[in-house]
Amino acid sequence: GRPSPGTPAPEAPVPAPPPEPPPEPAPAAEPQPAPEPQLQQPEPQSRFTATRPRRVVIPRPHHEDDGNGHHEDDAPIGIVRAKRRPVEPQPGAPGMPHRPLGIPRRRRGLRRAVALLFLIVLVAIGYFLWRLYQPFHGSGHGRVVVTIPSGSTASDIGDLLARDHVVSSSFFFDLRTRIGGHRGDLRSGTFTMKRDMSYAAAIAQLTTAPPAAPVIHITIPEGPSRGEMAPRIHAAGLKGSYLAASKASPELDPTRYGAPRGASLEGFLFPATYELVRTRATATRLVTEQLQAFKRNFAGVNLGYARRKHLTAFDVVTIASMVEREAQVPKDRPLIAAVIYNRLHDHIPLGIDATLRYALHDWTRPLLVSQLRSPSAYNTRTHLGLPPGPIGNPGLASLQAAAHPAHVPYLYYVVKPCGNGAHAFSSTAAAFQRDVNAYDAARAKNHGNDPSHCGKR
Repeated sequence: GRPSPGTPAPEAPVPAPPPEPPPEPAPAAEPQPAPEPQLQQPEPQSRFTATRPRRVVIPRPHHEDDGNGHHEDDAPIGIVRAKRRPVEPQPGAPGMPHRPLGIPRRRRGLRRAVALLFLIVLVAIGYFLWRLYQPFHGSGHGRVVVTIPSGSTASDIGDLLARDHVVSSSFFFDLRTRIGGHRGDLRSGTFTMKRDMSYAAAIAQLTTAPPAAPVIHITIPEGPSRGEMAPRIHAAGLKGSYLAASKASPELDPTRYGAPRGASLEGFLFPATYELVRTRATATRLVTEQLQAFKRNFAGVNLGYARRKHLTAFDVVTIASMVEREAQVPKDRPLIAAVIYNRLHDHIPLGIDATLRYALHDWTRPLLVSQLRSPSAYNTRTHLGLPPGPIGNPGLASLQAAAHPAHVPYLYYVVKPCGNGAHAFSSTAAAFQRDVNAYDAARAKNHGNDPSHCGKR
């Protein structure tokens, strides 16, 4: 029950004061600093610096308030001594020796080997480049004649040069031609070189064309005979006699073309422009080149039609020489050849005055009546058939016309007045006489001069 008012209430128990916390332990004495190192570094007493243990207060776990403002975790549980982790001083710290931070021997050996290998590679590359480019190498000495066959490769040429001691190495010579892009520029032939030449000098000599030697240009026109050309050739500076050289040559035998034995080279001296080295510019050399040109050109002439007419190659050359003399314009060549073929077929004298002029060596003055009656075999007014041989040296166009004449019935031709070299052709004597009369009238009107060329109107 509740206590009466007069009854004194019992005293509540006085809570016990909280226990006094234990006194804090005295802080550990700090270690004295080590003395500064002297000039002679002292040996350390120990590898590690001595440490003292330290005390750590561990709090209680957290609990609820007990209602009186006190917490159960106000008082520490206890004190635990913990040791500091020893710290290893670095070399060079105060009181410690100055020990050098060295590199392990194995690593130092590897670095030395790599450096040595790099140096060896540099020396090898330098030696290779020195052998390849040959700095300060001379242009050679002495004299060596080297013949390089046609079709030789750069490697083949390098072997030849190394064999004759022109260059020191065929390998480096071939490599230099590859680097310089000269493998396709090396020329074949015979060269006068030196011993111990540099690769650059040898390549330059084999790729550079020699300076052109002085030459003489000789132009042989279509038509003239070898007798007419002899003075011109002599005046051009050729050595030797052109008449003697064109009499016979081992280069061409006229009898193989149907010529009689003893025939000269007249008709086979092909007209063209020839280039002769001045030091070898002789009449014999010119004749040789003319005969070679004739064989090349005449090989393309089809002689089938002429052979069916029972004509030889020599006959075709003879007809061509007359066509070359008579025709003044290209279109007349096959027509004049047709007149010759038709007259030969009909057994009519050719009546070509150019053949008689060849025998008389007169190409400019008018023919006399006495000359027209000459018994010469070259007088085609009095002799049937072809003359004994060509009367000049025809070009290819006249050779082709002589082998392939036009298929026309013409038997006559005469210079056409004001025709600028063209002829008037006819099949009958009456028509021919009318053409002759027209020519004579035009000549008389021109005061006896050739009326074939007239001014423009």
